[in-house]
Amino acid sequence: MKDKKRPVEPIPNEFASCEEAAEFWDTHDTTDYPEAFQTMDVEAELRKRHYEVEIDEDVVNVLKERAQKLGIPLSHLVTDILRRQISQAA
Repeated sequence: MKDKKRPVEPIPNEFASCEEAAEFWDTHDTTDYPEAFQTMDVEAELRKRHYEVEIDEDVVNVLKERAQKLGIPLSHLVTDILRRQISQAA
């Protein structure tokens, strides 16, 4: 149980770096500073989903090499290949 009688260190007006801010919040409890936070209503829309598919290592290595040669992310290459295969099968 929390000891509410202990003094609460004030939040600095400014932090010298992100690391300093992270260190402060790693060692302090946000529930000790209710006046410093406000409730926000946020709406978010997921635009993409990520799926995990097992692929043999030798296949992944070839895909990585090809994506690197084309200068595109591996996920874009794989999506493109799958789209072409699906359209050919239809």
